[in-house]
Amino acid sequence: MTTVESAAKSDASVSGAEICLDGVSKVYSGQKAPAVDNISLTVPAGEIVMFVGPSGCGKTTTLKMINRLIEPSSGTISIGGEDIRAKKVDELRRTIGYVIQGGSLFPHMSVSKNISIVPKLLGWDSSRIKERVDELLDLVGLDPAKYRGRYPRELSGGQQQRVGVARGLAADPPVILMDEPFGAVDPITRQRLQDELLSIQRELRKTIVCVTHDIDEAIKLGDRVLILQEGAHVAQYDTPEVVLSSPANEFAQDFVGAGSSLKRLSLARVSDLELQSTTTAVVGEDTAEVKKRAEANKDRSVIVLDQRKRPVGWPWVRQLKGTTIVDPGQDLVNLDSRATLNDALDTMLVSGHGGAVVTGDRDAYLGVIDFRTVTDFIEEMQREAEAETQSAPSADSDEDLASRISIAPTDEELEKASES
Repeated sequence: MTTVESAAKSDASVSGAEICLDGVSKVYSGQKAPAVDNISLTVPAGEIVMFVGPSGCGKTTTLKMINRLIEPSSGTISIGGEDIRAKKVDELRRTIGYVIQGGSLFPHMSVSKNISIVPKLLGWDSSRIKERVDELLDLVGLDPAKYRGRYPRELSGGQQQRVGVARGLAADPPVILMDEPFGAVDPITRQRLQDELLSIQRELRKTIVCVTHDIDEAIKLGDRVLILQEGAHVAQYDTPEVVLSSPANEFAQDFVGAGSSLKRLSLARVSDLELQSTTTAVVGEDTAEVKKRAEANKDRSVIVLDQRKRPVGWPWVRQLKGTTIVDPGQDLVNLDSRATLNDALDTMLVSGHGGAVVTGDRDAYLGVIDFRTVTDFIEEMQREAEAETQSAPSADSDEDLASRISIAPTDEELEKASES
């Protein structure tokens, strides 16, 4: 994280609450070994903490004890300094957002009704609920006018998961619990949803506890990472940087695994690099003027933005037709500014432009990151790593990294490729 980002983060308004687990255990009858054995930790307010570990380590059990879906056998859990047992179960759960794999939407309810369940239980009036539904749909990147009346069967897996996140945020809870929320979608949608979560968190600063089996996802999303062994024994609880650079024990080292060169890409963010500027056009602009602007900038392509400055397409100049700029209708894969360089490489390798569009809050356009900038940065990271360790990285790591980096193609090559 850059100095500027760190300062901005510390100044941002935190709406989350601190979670403390003190000597928490869960023992099921008939089982000798506890599912969770005397776990103690603190989740700071406004941070994302990722629970990661092998199957059966107790990470989901620990998560569910926070909202009392599973009652602890012993120990104390507090949220914002208040013991969770001081509230009735239903009252507690209405103050904790809960998001699980696939969104778990009610199939007979529209998107709007799914999101409004908890606000209705809390007695909100209809106008406030409608306003909140539209606000949340916009926050998770879904057009309210288009999606509020749809049913889950009319949504893609990624859209259902977005609605699930919106439902978890509906009553503006200080704490959000997420149980492998992105595990049931394809890799591209998974990256988009991860970026969406980072963007939402940058704006809202909730306290988020998320269970995952994927160490790369944990490193990308977490302000802190909790690696659990069997029985929910803490192998390591620290920042992603420390987890990668200094595993606490042999279990943590084995779980993080080999390929440290590639995993370092999960620590570097798109925001760490300088973005490039390119010609942009807003839907409705005069096409001739846009072409003149692109020609003056020596750009072969133009990024088309909607009225809210969100990228909707990246056509080549020769593809601009008609008197005014229209929405190209392209499925443009953008990168959030907090996306990792690993994600940047994945996105650019399937892009026809040798780069990727970078967005910030509410998907607003920020600039473009190009292939050569990323590869130059990676090479510098490699040199720094070698200087620190005074030894070359393992052969496997070098080959894995080298296989993803090649000389950046020219605009001419990219344009020809898009025609074929």
